[in-house]
Amino acid sequence: MIKPHRHHRAARRAVPAAGILLLAGCAVGPNFAPPKAPVPQHWSKHTLQPPPAVPQPPRQDATPPVALASPAAPGVSLAPLSTVEEQPAQLEAWWGAFQDPTLSALIERSLRSNLELRVAVLRTQEALAERDISAAGLWPSLAANASYDRERISESTPEGSLLTTFPNLSIPGVPHISIPNPYNQYQLGATASWELDLFGRLRRTVEAANAAAQVSLEDQRAVRVSLLGEVAQSYLALRGAQARKAVARENLATIGDLLELTRQRHAAGLNTELDVRNAIAELTQTRATLPAFDLQVSEAIHELGVLTDRQPEELRAELDRAAAVPPVPPRVPIGLPAELARRRPDIREAEANLHAATAQIGVAVGNLYPDLTLSAQGAFQSESLGSLLKWGSLFETIGPELDIPIFDRGRWKTVHLYKLKAREAALSYRSTVLNALREVEDAAAAYNADQQQREWLTDTVRQNEIALELARERYQSGLTDFLNVLDALRSLQQNQMAMLASTTAVSTDLVTLYRTLGGGWASPSANR
Repeated sequence: MIKPHRHHRAARRAVPAAGILLLAGCAVGPNFAPPKAPVPQHWSKHTLQPPPAVPQPPRQDATPPVALASPAAPGVSLAPLSTVEEQPAQLEAWWGAFQDPTLSALIERSLRSNLELRVAVLRTQEALAERDISAAGLWPSLAANASYDRERISESTPEGSLLTTFPNLSIPGVPHISIPNPYNQYQLGATASWELDLFGRLRRTVEAANAAAQVSLEDQRAVRVSLLGEVAQSYLALRGAQARKAVARENLATIGDLLELTRQRHAAGLNTELDVRNAIAELTQTRATLPAFDLQVSEAIHELGVLTDRQPEELRAELDRAAAVPPVPPRVPIGLPAELARRRPDIREAEANLHAATAQIGVAVGNLYPDLTLSAQGAFQSESLGSLLKWGSLFETIGPELDIPIFDRGRWKTVHLYKLKAREAALSYRSTVLNALREVEDAAAAYNADQQQREWLTDTVRQNEIALELARERYQSGLTDFLNVLDALRSLQQNQMAMLASTTAVSTDLVTLYRTLGGGWASPSANR
């Protein structure tokens, strides 16, 4: 007989080993492929279109312009028109564009202390711990055990009667056998088991858990982005309310001067008491607006306190003093639409949800295949401690366990279920991307529109100031009645408040734009 060459025998032994390794390297179910975001190559021209300049109306006479104070009240700083551009965006610390140290300090404080953000961080850590628990299933398990039992078997049972009868038997040539009852039993041993992930069910489980951890991480980033926007918007609301309150106080001084003028003219018999009463009514009406501004200031301070984990009134001393509404920068680079999918946490979260759903299909398919588990147990067992560790006290078991599912309709239906969930996640991803594009376009449109409105209102306030000054001069000269002065004053007050609200809205719109772009946690080039 010809014996096989030793190389052939080695190759023959290597074939089963290679087959096992090949099986161990595969994982059933679909492999996840990142979806292609349905985004255009560029933003629309309406988003990037710079606001038109406000034309100056031609003068109707040669009267030189009256020297007036700036229409912006103390605490308001008007900026030139700002343009949105497709240049590379650096949005990690977008609040620096406002160049307001107080705003930057509040944001940094909120990032350290905000309770919702801290809860989101803990949830991410929980998800990572769950992922590690799932990954532990890929490793063998080893356990040690030790036990002591003292047992007595009832003599009224067949087994017990056998124990009492057998020691009394005398068999020639056989040594006397003693069976104690009760008896002690000591045991010291170890068990080990390892499920061979032949078809990748466990690896798909780990993949799904890892995707779920990514979902939690993106949710944490979304909380961070939302927090930054809330802090900035509350701060802008505070400064806007303080600016409107300052204008109202200036108007009180103006009305007080008019009231004094009407009283002087009434004392001289140049007008009636009606003018005096109208001036007093205008003064009290303007004074009545001050509590509303105080309320807005308090609400904004309280909101900032909660966002920075402070008592509601704790920031009062720091923020009660009026300061300027932070102006917007002249240029706002927002990058390309393709960067949105890599930056916005909600889009990244939707992609991670799709990844998790795809991996769960593999888990469900893996449950249709056999499971092979290697297990071993060894222990020393004895009725006395002195003989426990002797070789004769050792017992052991070792061998594979194969679980083969033959028919389980529920497992097949589970595969169908997770396929449906994956389709749902894919549609949700597409919807999230489209909604993100809409939010950016809306925010940019609002930013441009409010800038135009602010400029028109600023020019309107200039004209109202000229009209009030002219009406006051004509009234003082006796060429018009007091109602014309009141009409001019009320128009000025109304448009001043509208202009200040529009100025605050422009800065708030920019915060919204940064928020919709997903700014505040990482650059678009950051890898997962």
